[in-house]
Amino acid sequence: MSAATRESAPRPTTLGALRARGHAHRTVRAEIRENLLERMRAGVDRFPGIVGFDSTVLPHLERALIAGHDVVLLGERGQGKTRLIRTIAGLLDEWSPVVAGCPINDSPHAPVCARCRGMAAELGDDLPVAWRHRDERYGEKLATPDTSVGDLIGDIDPVRLAEGRSLGDPETVHYGLIPHANRGVFCVNELPDLAARIQVALLNVLEERDVQIRGYTLRLPLDVLVVASANPEDYTNRGRIITPLKDRFGAEIRTHYPLSLDDEVGLLLQEADLSSRGPAVPRHLVEIVARFTRLVRASSAVDARSGVSARFAIAAVETVAASAARRAALSGEEPAMARVCDLAPVVETLRGKVEFEVGEEGRESEVLTHLLRRATAETFRHVLGGVDLGPLLERFAEGGTVESGESVTAAELLRRVGPLPGLAELVARVAPEDEGPGETPGYAAAALEFALEGLYLNRRLSKDDLADRSVYRF
Repeated sequence: MSAATRESAPRPTTLGALRARGHAHRTVRAEIRENLLERMRAGVDRFPGIVGFDSTVLPHLERALIAGHDVVLLGERGQGKTRLIRTIAGLLDEWSPVVAGCPINDSPHAPVCARCRGMAAELGDDLPVAWRHRDERYGEKLATPDTSVGDLIGDIDPVRLAEGRSLGDPETVHYGLIPHANRGVFCVNELPDLAARIQVALLNVLEERDVQIRGYTLRLPLDVLVVASANPEDYTNRGRIITPLKDRFGAEIRTHYPLSLDDEVGLLLQEADLSSRGPAVPRHLVEIVARFTRLVRASSAVDARSGVSARFAIAAVETVAASAARRAALSGEEPAMARVCDLAPVVETLRGKVEFEVGEEGRESEVLTHLLRRATAETFRHVLGGVDLGPLLERFAEGGTVESGESVTAAELLRRVGPLPGLAELVARVAPEDEGPGETPGYAAAALEFALEGLYLNRRLSKDDLADRSVYRF
């Protein structure tokens, strides 16, 4: 039977029908290993949506998964650790059979809980089978100091005890998150935040694969891949991973922020919520935000141990778009187009997302404003380097001025500059490939304002900042 026929045929509902279909039992690690290798041979993207890890993090993760290891991802905040972990579940089979009604998703071929073993002995090939999609086979818990053993592993259910069952009866157990994730992938985010005594409860899960609850042991050979995330700063600030638990993870993999500017820009274009109906944000503004983020991370005024999350950059781009939308609504300009004047609000809106060194108290806005100007100047040289801006400078030769900023619409800015030789080339540098150079006033105004700001930052022009506008002059 072909793969297409198997997918279109009704799924078996009993163990006998499942065997007749030729279905073979595989462990979670075998599923992930074989599906990963198959995708590698086919050249298919194994971790969709992950940017900047192709030659660094992903090869190590692939080796760990092929080896069948539990994994700890270690890195600063906002490096995409949780996003990466969630993609691992995509390597599971799309549909997986389970014993119908089983609280821990036992395989019909090899049930492990007392209830399912009893049903299998009684019903044989008539054992009822249900199917779970791989999206249902992923569990996640954000570790907090108040997380209990009962949350992760399970606890005694007093209601079942009150019904007359004995304390040693497995049916009295209310299973926690990890047993519920049996035959799937389970993620513990911020693992060091777990109290040491709670981490101890994970030792048997990772090594012996059994579950200990309230003084007696249930021999449940759980089939679960455990992946955890941790921030290096947490080892000293809030806690640490206890040594025996750390030893039981097969791989510890370091993550990082995007290494190249192109990766940083690609991440922003992928993750920022820039609705197609909202203001357009030209690529040069996205590049400015990306450079700005990288400069903030490298700044000696910023606490490097805390890191500067990718969420900072994403929020910055979304703030630029929101600023353009607000400006357009107040001025009646349609369609809205983001310009350099929409970058300034980023500083005050997002400075709380950055941890500064103690000595920089009171200078936060000053530091970020300086770095934003540096990012704008560097992007100007990268995007408009080699463009002849002589005609634009001649506009100021006889003491003329040009006003731009929040209160100046695109049409008004173009009118004040007047006919400008070389404007088409400016627009071609900032407009996307599907926009004709000079065809939209928004892109023309965005290119002009970018050029004016770049000339000012390179000391070719001076600028007076007023409440709602900027005046450029010689």
